[in-house]
Amino acid sequence: MEIEKTLDPTMDFPQDFRCPISMELMKNPVTISTGVTYEQKNIEKWFFTYKKKTCPATMQSIDNFNTTPNLTLKSLIQTWYKNDLSQISSLPSSMMHHELVSLLNTIETTPFKVSSLKKLKSIIKVSDQTRVNFVKSGGVEALVKIIVQVLTESSDFATFTTCEEALGILHQLLLLDDEAILDVRSVTSPDCVKSMAIMLQRGSKDARVYAISMFEKMAKSKFDWSFVAQEQGIDLFKSLLDLVSDEICTKESSCALKVLIDILTSSKKTRLKAIEAGAICTLIELLPESNRVASTFYEKTDKIVV
Repeated sequence: MEIEKTLDPTMDFPQDFRCPISMELMKNPVTISTGVTYEQKNIEKWFFTYKKKTCPATMQSIDNFNTTPNLTLKSLIQTWYKNDLSQISSLPSSMMHHELVSLLNTIETTPFKVSSLKKLKSIIKVSDQTRVNFVKSGGVEALVKIIVQVLTESSDFATFTTCEEALGILHQLLLLDDEAILDVRSVTSPDCVKSMAIMLQRGSKDARVYAISMFEKMAKSKFDWSFVAQEQGIDLFKSLLDLVSDEICTKESSCALKVLIDILTSSKKTRLKAIEAGAICTLIELLPESNRVASTFYEKTDKIVV
């Protein structure tokens, strides 16, 4: 694999810090049996989601799928990344705005979308003004265009990773700001909502958190779930129920329960699909174990089963 030819020559990005699969900066580098290091979530998807039995970089056949954390490389990457972030935050506001606009103008055509999205994420963390500039410059619309690509290219690893990164920026805007900056209605087009539903069903742990957080905001805005429930059907409810029953991620579990109840109260058809997906059994099993689930379930149970 000729990695050097695929690198962006304008980016000061150490080659050894890149994952050979995504060509992006690694956060949790792990080494496999062939001695090659990858981003952990990327190589795990390669092995366990896409069922590959080769090393992506060398194409060697392998039968040992164990990974070993590369702690030395991780430390080097973290040191480099912190220095890079400090340079971004010290930029004058005019230069930061120019960088923001430049990234948005090239985000659709660059082959290095994930790197560009990570830069955008760093910039909008800096201040309220950079977030306002991001929205005013069409940033949300640009993210939505990226997210909906999962509808047509959902089997493509790079596309899926890019969509997850874009959804992460929307999630960050929700965490950092109130609705004065990000109007949730700007991300409720049918295609965008269907894309987020796919992320909820098939995305990484982070992507599922991003998606359920967005759905919770939509539930608060009295969103009409009928077309989503109809199109995604049982798979959507199974994903929500998986999150509801997650005893580790209690915050996300609570969000999923709120979304589930909001969808169920929308129509009888959605309730029937939820029952078919096992909603009643799942929720009843949780009742003795969780006051959090129990109190909400008792309040809404008539709306679920009627």
